[in-house]
Amino acid sequence: MTPTSYARYDPTLKTRLEEEVGEVIYNTTNRPLSAELLIDLVQDVDGYIAGLDEVTNDVLSKANRLKVIARYGVGVDNIDLKAAARKGIVITNTPGANAMSVAELTVGLMIALARNIPEAAVQTRSGNWPRLSGTLLTGKTIGLIGFGAIGRCVAKLLGGFDCQILVYDPNINTQNEITSQVDCVERDFLIINSDFISLHCPSTPETTNFINAEFLSRMKLGSYIVNTARGDLVDEGALYDSLVSGHLRGAALDVFSEQPPNLDNPLLALDKVILTPHTGAHTDGAANEMGWGALNDCLAVLRGHEPENRVI
Repeated sequence: MTPTSYARYDPTLKTRLEEEVGEVIYNTTNRPLSAELLIDLVQDVDGYIAGLDEVTNDVLSKANRLKVIARYGVGVDNIDLKAAARKGIVITNTPGANAMSVAELTVGLMIALARNIPEAAVQTRSGNWPRLSGTLLTGKTIGLIGFGAIGRCVAKLLGGFDCQILVYDPNINTQNEITSQVDCVERDFLIINSDFISLHCPSTPETTNFINAEFLSRMKLGSYIVNTARGDLVDEGALYDSLVSGHLRGAALDVFSEQPPNLDNPLLALDKVILTPHTGAHTDGAANEMGWGALNDCLAVLRGHEPENRVI
């Protein structure tokens, strides 16, 4: 099975897949598959190229022929890794393939927040001619929580804005492990000194609701937060309260705790929140690189070879 790409992709991906295997089952829903839908689909599948589908223990218990799940992307938090390991199913991903794509969206969202671009567009289209007060990104302090492939790309892009870039990542031990353009700091220092905080860490039990009421209360008055990582990093109720109170000036979210978000999610009603539909990786370059990486690793395992990017 393959995820449906939301961006332009190399048509030879499909051709190569169909040439190499006997039968291909495609996801034609344009959205991640639920565990309920997957249970019936995986029973006779040998290889599975997965997007953000819910690959639970119940799903894997029915996958008696499955040898490999090749993630079209980086995160594997939607896959029950323990259940996969028990059944000897190889899990792979495509680290770094979508890094620049997500990083460009991240910086774009920062600029959109700083210059009130969505509101300006709506007002102008409505026949108004507002004078909206914006914020320069140049010269500001940007805090990056997580400094893997995406975080590093964000820092590289921000280099042209003459920003001070602070990084908090517990997996980095010394300043020597990161570039000279950024400063590795403690979490509390980053929180109280950043004009923008951008999230680039994985979803783990330790990072769930990492951005909570206490965290938000310590951010600078009038600062911004951007999340293009995972929705469960943010306590959405606490974020809503901080925005309504005026403590935070704005937020940009490409991910949500529930996707798509319910229409009664109060964040959807706030003009100071920019919302996008988990679109960070949906560019031509990222789609092709993730597609080829996932396909090649899937085929490698099916042939009895070692994949390039094994998770387990």
